[in-house]
Amino acid sequence: MFGYRNDFDRTLAIMDQLRRRMDRVFDDVDRSGAPEPATGGVPPVNFHDTGNALVLQADLPGVREADLDISLEKDVLTLAGQRKSDVPEGYAAYRQERAPFRFSRSFALPVKVDPEKTSAVLQDGVLTVTLEKAPEVKPRQIAVAVR
Repeated sequence: MFGYRNDFDRTLAIMDQLRRRMDRVFDDVDRSGAPEPATGGVPPVNFHDTGNALVLQADLPGVREADLDISLEKDVLTLAGQRKSDVPEGYAAYRQERAPFRFSRSFALPVKVDPEKTSAVLQDGVLTVTLEKAPEVKPRQIAVAVR
């Protein structure tokens, strides 16, 4: 009867030790900053074709317009930027789950676009880049003559 009690206490002690180790592991992960989203890319984007244009939307919370660089070279669109820490100078962060980060993503465009008619708007943490298609690749309506 005493053996059973000792085995039970030993098992509880091992489980408590395992719980403390797991807590330490998760505390270390918590301090290292937020992991990347499940998509593997920062920032996550949606990219679609509207017929006359390609539209890219990217989630960029906390990124300022001055910290954003968008370039179009041949058929490749590149987004680059950074979110800086907003802790005032001379102060230390107590907890920082929205960690500063740098990113750069490039997208091969499926069609030629007109660089003169490209626009980008950053509103409420969402960047929307509209890439007007070149006239030669835009869909055309063909009139049907009835005889």
